[in-house]
Formats: sequence, structure tokens, C-alpha cells
Amino acid sequence: MSGRIGVGFLGAGQATQAIHLPTLATLEDRFRVAHVMDADPAVGAAVAARAGARFSTNSVAVMDDPEVEVIAICSPNRFHADQIEAACRAGKRAILCEKPLATTYEEARRIADASAASGTPMIVGTMHAFDPAFMAARAAWDAAGATARLVRSTIYLPGDAEMIAQATEPILPVPPAAPPGPPPAPPTPQQMIRRAVLGLAIHNTPLVRWLVPSVGKVRAARFLPPSGYVLSFGDEERSVQMIAFTGGQWRPAWTFQAWGQGAALNVNFPPSYVLAGSAQADLRSVDGRRSWHFAHNGYQEEWDQVAAIVRGERTAPPVAEAVAELDYALAIADGAERAMEVAP
Repeated sequence: MSGRIGVGFLGAGQATQAIHLPTLATLEDRFRVAHVMDADPAVGAAVAARAGARFSTNSVAVMDDPEVEVIAICSPNRFHADQIEAACRAGKRAILCEKPLATTYEEARRIADASAASGTPMIVGTMHAFDPAFMAARAAWDAAGATARLVRSTIYLPGDAEMIAQATEPILPVPPAAPPGPPPAPPTPQQMIRRAVLGLAIHNTPLVRWLVPSVGKVRAARFLPPSGYVLSFGDEERSVQMIAFTGGQWRPAWTFQAWGQGAALNVNFPPSYVLAGSAQADLRSVDGRRSWHFAHNGYQEEWDQVAAIVRGERTAPPVAEAVAELDYALAIADGAERAMEVAP
């Protein structure tokens, strides 16, 4: 096909403004933003104007827009399953859904059925799994036949507002007035650890699953305010540590490491909201040391893959794999809740 691919956004919040619009601006030869939807008319209209796109306050208008070939789902997590089903029914050429794909096992099965019935290809925006340096290191690790024994994901981040300001001038909604009556009960520690797993840890759970295919037993879980965690899980042969602390000061640090028999992997990812090139990946093995770094990042790579899929140049990854990755994250969240319930 010729011409640029029309993209419709469901949700005009931080991910759309600070991640996807700047990314698509670097890929203007392949994409154009055709339509932006947001429930907040002031935010949605301003973001659409910034992108030179049409604006709506409901998703039906985006689904019905013939110029929208690809749907980018950047809405709150609870809407993902319904919106993916609608995009499949609308006959869109591809879907890019922000992580998590869904929040329950039942929603994941609905998504798999809708995609299978319609044949609509779908990519989940786990940008680290698409990072070209990580992908090169992963291929080299697999070619070496290495087996991980210890895997560690470590995240230290300032607040989202600071990182978003590095990427764009955010358009923010007016906070709603507090409803009358007593304030709602605060979330429980179990609810907070689940949100942390599905909101932050899920960035790297596909990477962990590559090396440790089964969650095994969650041995320890602790929530670190405001949205961090300490997690330990694995089986008799492999151990995983996932640690995150948010609300710190610049500069961010985001690493993924693995150690195995005769091999060690270290990946340093750039800040999420900043177009700063790929990760820096290093692999040490009995054959020596290899390193990778590229000018483009995981966001650009995932959109490159969307373009290739739409144009028939690439086969879409199986939706079953995206569902399996969500199942893995949900298993970690389930185990973390149980571990916190029995903790002294």
C-alpha cells in the first residue's frame, strides 16, 4: 500500500502526548495522526489540534472513521478489552494497545477470541521488549545456549511529571471536584502491590518470562510508596528479583540483568518518556564481550513493526503470546497479594 497510515488514538493522556505523538513525529514518512478521542473535551481537542487531527469524545467516531487504519489504545486499563473487541469488529488493520493488555484472565480470553475471529493483528506496547539493543542481546544469548539462574530488574525513577516535562508540554485535565460524602477507603496494601505489578513491573515482565518461563512461587512481596515494590519469585533452579522505587530525583536508572552458566547480561534502558535512543546492552560469555546500542528506541521499533504488519511486510506476533505474557504478569500479581497476606 502507498501513502501514510492513519492512526486513531483512544485516550489523549500522558502516554499519547509524551510518548506516541513524539515517536510518530519521527516516523512521518509512514504514519499520520488522523483522529484523537478523549472523554475530556478540552484535553482531547487540544491534543488533536497539536497533531493536526480530528477530535471526538467517544470511541465510536474513531472506529467509524475510514481514515483510521490503526487504533492506538491509550485509555485506562479497564477499557482495553471492550475497545480491542470494537476495533476488531470495525475491521481495523492493526491495534497497538498500551500495557497492560487487560487486567483479568477473562478479559485476556475475550481479546484472544476477538482477534482470532477477525484476524486483526495486535501489538502490546511493552517497549523494552522491542528495544533493538535488547533484541540483539537476546538473540546472542539464545544463540549461545545460555540458561539464566538469577534475573534482576531494577528501576529508580523520578515522578512522572518530571519525565513528561522532558518530552512535551503536557495538556492536563482540570481535576474533578471531590464528590459529596465521606472520602473512599484507601486501597489496601494488596491492591497497591497489584497496581504496581500491572502498572510498572509489567514493563519488564516479558523480559523476565523470556528467561524464566514459569513464575513458580512468589516468595516475598513488599509495596514501596508511592508506586514501587520489592518482589522475589522463581522455582528451584531460577530466581527473580524485581525492585522499583519511584518519586526520586533525576537521573533515572532502569536495568535488566541476568546471570547464568558462562554468561552475564546487563541492559541499561533510557528513561521511558524521552527519545534517547536504545538501551545499552552488554553480554559477557566464554566467547568474550559484545555490546549493542542504536539510534532508535523501543517505541520507534514497535511502531515500525505496526507499519510493516499493515503493509504486509511482516507477520504479526501471535495474540496468544500477548495473552501468555499478561497471564504471567497476573500470576506475579496474584502471588504478590498472597505473599503480603502471610507476611509478618
